[in-house]
Amino acid sequence: MAPSAPSSPETLAGTAPAFAPVRGGEGALAAWLFGCCVLVFAMVVVGGITRLTHSGLSIVEWQPIVGTLPPLNEAQWLETFTKYQLTPEYREVNRDMSLEAFKGIFWWEYAHRLLGRAIGLAFFVPLAWFWLRGRVRGTLRLKLLGIFLLGGAQGALGWYMVQSGLVDDPRVSPYRLTAHLALALAIYGAMFWTALSLLARGPQAGASPALQRLGWTITAVVAYLVLTGGFVAGIRAGYAYNTFPLMNGHVIPPEILQIDPWYLNFFNNMATVQFDHRLGAWALALLAPWLWVRASREPETTRRAADLLLAAVVLQIALGITTLLYAVPVALGAAHQGGAVLVLSAALYANHVFLPKTRRSAPRATPVS
Repeated sequence: MAPSAPSSPETLAGTAPAFAPVRGGEGALAAWLFGCCVLVFAMVVVGGITRLTHSGLSIVEWQPIVGTLPPLNEAQWLETFTKYQLTPEYREVNRDMSLEAFKGIFWWEYAHRLLGRAIGLAFFVPLAWFWLRGRVRGTLRLKLLGIFLLGGAQGALGWYMVQSGLVDDPRVSPYRLTAHLALALAIYGAMFWTALSLLARGPQAGASPALQRLGWTITAVVAYLVLTGGFVAGIRAGYAYNTFPLMNGHVIPPEILQIDPWYLNFFNNMATVQFDHRLGAWALALLAPWLWVRASREPETTRRAADLLLAAVVLQIALGITTLLYAVPVALGAAHQGGAVLVLSAALYANHVFLPKTRRSAPRATPVS
């Protein structure tokens, strides 16, 4: 019997794994970035709990170094509580709050800030080690340096957000809150994509151009949902119109344009902000199954990526509806915020798989010596 002809890259494209084994240097860098992604995911979830428990204004100072330690004795607790008692939130909302109740909201905000510090260390220390060992080269240096700078900006933006609730109105600015959430997910996305690029190897033809465009369209809708979700959280629009699929009996609520000038409705009107967020969810509910159907004619790795994306979208929409119907309990609200990160991850992974190998490959890191 004559030996079979060797398989061509085109033949292998339909069966090769999306991520083939890579050299140690690239694997270590990818594992580090994925670990940082896990920390950012935890940060987003804890941030959601901090917001839903109204804990974000409990620490009224930004002390990146000294603030690492919480109050350690009764005198320090009383001093911290006294500072909180000078804020508008205490005077207008929590005037009868006891010290023990204050500790409850303090620990959530402290955990949120401590996670931020942990992420900074978890990114900077390994980056410096990899850099000094010569394992980060070429454009990868610029990417990682850019992510590090965005992380520093995120810390400053977080304090800028908190400051907005320490002046007159005992709530943080929805604009700053949305920017803070969007930047967190941008940092997450940059690390996630870079890690995927470090792992991508092997013959991969990628998906059809039409499917690639559809994948990026879905990612744009996810970004839109993050922005509108930030405003839903910022003006607490999730506590209104707790019915589905109609909004208190209306497809389009009559209050949707009641603020003048009209454009402020998109940021300050609960009806408009929630309606806009629902529109994005409906769009995602249509686009994700469409992509899944279109992917059924693609290679196996593409189909698996489409399966994962559809599953993440179904879970997130179910979480969103349940969270709305139950008027945003803390556990569901935090899960829904974490679900946004999972959908973003699935969308980015799908887009990465859809691209041809030559566009997915990142500069090789120096192997472990």
